Amino acid sequence: MADPSLNLLAVETSTDLCSVALRAGERLHVDEARIPNRHAERLEPMARALLGEAGLVPSDLDGFAFGQGPGSFTGIRIGCGFIQGLAFALDRPVIPVPSLEALAQASGAARVATALDARMGEAYFAAYESGPDGWIARIAPCLVAPGEIPPLPGTGWWSAGSGFEAFDWLRDACAASLAGHCSSIVPGAGAVAKLAAVRLGRGEGIRAEDAAPLYLRDKVARTVAERQAGP
Repeated sequence: MADPSLNLLAVETSTDLCSVALRAGERLHVDEARIPNRHAERLEPMARALLGEAGLVPSDLDGFAFGQGPGSFTGIRIGCGFIQGLAFALDRPVIPVPSLEALAQASGAARVATALDARMGEAYFAAYESGPDGWIARIAPCLVAPGEIPPLPGTGWWSAGSGFEAFDWLRDACAASLAGHCSSIVPGAGAVAKLAAVRLGRGEGIRAEDAAPLYLRDKVARTVAERQAGP
């Protein structure tokens, strides 16, 4: 359980959703908008508005958190850089939260197979199970293609994320283990803030200069030769 006195600002920018959350003690303030390619211009005014709504100033914050990906390369770079800048300026710790774990947190289920559309016919995939001290990664975040999906352990899993909504091959590979699907859920800063507040209270924050995105892929587009070769 998180320290009820902690104040923490979190952002999640791994998808088209630009999401900012402020944990002010035991209150959670959230602002978000689906604004592709505008995360950089909207994060600062959204954060400022939430601080004003809560009656706080930046120096009241005990730490910062961001959804570290995987997801949009540009989006997670923007989110990481924004949080790093604030943490550097205020000398506060940073909590990186995997975006697929934030997706599991947002689902409301206890066993969650998460997947985001990674484009190029692939998906970012992970599986989380709720434990007494938080989420346990039964399958760590990975990049998967057809025929490469790690098997889910046991049954009773719920699926969540755009990867399951985009790819038949992913749904088919997991079908025997799934109990249902949590539709239209994306990673959000509210889930990031809830997870990060517990970790910040346990002293798990890192220095701003050590914060980094989780990409899982080293390029974002295929070469001309790769495209001509087919899927």
